[in-house]
Amino acid sequence: MQALLEHFITQSVMYSLIAVAMVAFLESLALVGLILPGTIMMSALGALIGSGEVNFWQAWLAGIIGCLLGDWISFWLGWRFKKPLHRWSFMKKNKALLDKTEHALHQHSMMTILIGRFIGPTRPLVPMVAGMLDLPVSKFIIPNIIGCLFWPPVYFLPGILAGAAIDIPADAQSGSFKWLLLLAAGLLWLTAWLGWRLWRAGRSGSDRLTRFLPRGRLLWLTPVMSVLTLVSLYVLCKHPLMPVYIDILRKVVSR
Repeated sequence: MQALLEHFITQSVMYSLIAVAMVAFLESLALVGLILPGTIMMSALGALIGSGEVNFWQAWLAGIIGCLLGDWISFWLGWRFKKPLHRWSFMKKNKALLDKTEHALHQHSMMTILIGRFIGPTRPLVPMVAGMLDLPVSKFIIPNIIGCLFWPPVYFLPGILAGAAIDIPADAQSGSFKWLLLLAAGLLWLTAWLGWRLWRAGRSGSDRLTRFLPRGRLLWLTPVMSVLTLVSLYVLCKHPLMPVYIDILRKVVSR
């Protein structure tokens, strides 16, 4: 997938922006985003941004446009076809997820729209369900715009960091730096995920992971992982190649 995207976007600047907008649009489109590897595709585009193949600011703008188009078309589809959608077999098979999304929108509509933009399973559902519930546009537009502003760079970030690391000059220390960067990124993601599991423990029904990660285990595992993450970040920041890496990232943003 990354090789195909790279071949497409390196043909011209316009192609690159079309690719970014299309990925963001399809990832946001009602139901379509459930079957697309959107996170992988956005990271692949981020890697090309980090390596200098795609302009960061232009890609950000294209991503915002794609997000807004996908969300508002999804909102309209939910409003226009709410009755047929409720009867659709696909929706019945995913009734549990649909019910949770409806409940969240009833309780905290603005926060659900904003946070749902950053959560894979709910991203292509929240706008459509908001339309199905006849949510006023005034309650949808503000969190939707805020979410679409910040979602592209957040999902580009892992790829940007990886793409920038590729440009680090090869020497005796570059290999250790890249492995340390990968370790720190992995620990940071795992710590954030464990923190999220701990936060939602007891707030919703159990799932398959609950018996392996009960609240009692999360209470000690999350702080331990947090300490390991801080240590890895400290060691990473003290690495001799860190200033070189920061300079590469600065150039990516300033192009």
